[in-house]
Amino acid sequence: MATQLISGVVPQAAPSAVSGAYSRSAVAESEGSAASAYVTLAGRILFSSLFLMAAPMHFTQPEIAFAKAAGVPAASLLVPASGLLALAGALSILLGYRAKIGAWLLVLFLVPVTLAMHNFWAVHDPMMMQIQMAMFLKNVSILGGALLISQFGAGPLSLDARRSSSARR
Repeated sequence: MATQLISGVVPQAAPSAVSGAYSRSAVAESEGSAASAYVTLAGRILFSSLFLMAAPMHFTQPEIAFAKAAGVPAASLLVPASGLLALAGALSILLGYRAKIGAWLLVLFLVPVTLAMHNFWAVHDPMMMQIQMAMFLKNVSILGGALLISQFGAGPLSLDARRSSSARR
């Protein structure tokens, strides 16, 4: 069962070697594994969509000007570079190709962006402070998701899983 999950094949229930019948637990485990594989895929799609939608904005003048106004040094260089980092990490996770590395790219993106762009503790206007705190906490929770992917990978329906299954053949 574990080999099937790693190989990228959604496991199917197999009859018992003793009776030749399908056990209820084997069928339930198989259905749970198949559902888990698709839920993991959906999670990767949803997680990466945020970065895929936001990354192109890092190449626009308003985004660079906003970062410059927030005090980001060399914003005309660092903002597009951060866009490339976010795009590479998001595509890696979306496709499930070297997803652990892609997740670390997003961690590398999120930490400085969160600290530099959403430093709510330095904002004096109470409404803007609340907005920046919400953005900060959003990024912290996304960072948690990226750290999970960096440890557990992309799941069974991914290019990583296909690559590892063909390497064992």
